[in-house]
Amino acid sequence: MVAFCKRLAESAWFSKFIVAIIIFNAIVMGLETSPTLMDNYGRLLIGLNWAVQAIFIAELLIRITAKFPKPANFFKDGWNVFDFTVVVVSLLPAAGPIATLARVARLLRVARLISAFPVLRLIIETMLRSIPSLFHVLVLMSLLLYIYGVLGYHLFSQIDPAHWGSLGRSLLTLFQILTLENWSEIQNNVMAAKPHAWIFFLSFIVIAVFVVVNLFIAVVINNLQEVKAEEAHGGTGPDEVLADLQRIKDDLAKLEQHLRESRTR
Repeated sequence: MVAFCKRLAESAWFSKFIVAIIIFNAIVMGLETSPTLMDNYGRLLIGLNWAVQAIFIAELLIRITAKFPKPANFFKDGWNVFDFTVVVVSLLPAAGPIATLARVARLLRVARLISAFPVLRLIIETMLRSIPSLFHVLVLMSLLLYIYGVLGYHLFSQIDPAHWGSLGRSLLTLFQILTLENWSEIQNNVMAAKPHAWIFFLSFIVIAVFVVVNLFIAVVINNLQEVKAEEAHGGTGPDEVLADLQRIKDDLAKLEQHLRESRTR
């Protein structure tokens, strides 16, 4: 039974089948947003949802059984914990005080596509690894916004109070400029009274947009390369190593048995 579950869990067609079920589940959940379809086919859609849930439970049992004699190894992988949590929480009844939580859990079943595709897992792992470095870049960006916000208030609050009338408005305006959304119009509003205001806007765009924002991109790309390198050189986990050692041990036992039989002939 364990051997069968191992072969099944490691087979490519099984993974593709689960991916297809996740996509099918996403389609069913989309159809449930239509009041007309729910009135006409509500029971069918609910039944399909429960069928999908049953398949997910069976998948988890197969993958956990495949880890015997140490099923706890299944939970050493963070993505396995994510899958297990989503499936278990999805069992909550979609009624009563926890109805909202149950609906959210059902939506998270679609997010299992992330764990099904290595490329998506790579992106998520890169994002998580980038958080500490991005925090420092975010502090730098916040400091820059604050300095320019205070300066913009003192320079332009009397000319264009709609954009610079308070520190809060100044910060919101700078954030809009950061996205390059209608920034030239904001600049033109104060250029008539202060012809040299272009220095303020140009310096902010160069520093904030072309330097700091690109630092965000550089941090993410750097971490992406590190994660790729780690997977390329150390992607084999302890479970895979133990499985390889067990296969080698079995092959050696078969070879030893064959040599013994050859000697007795």
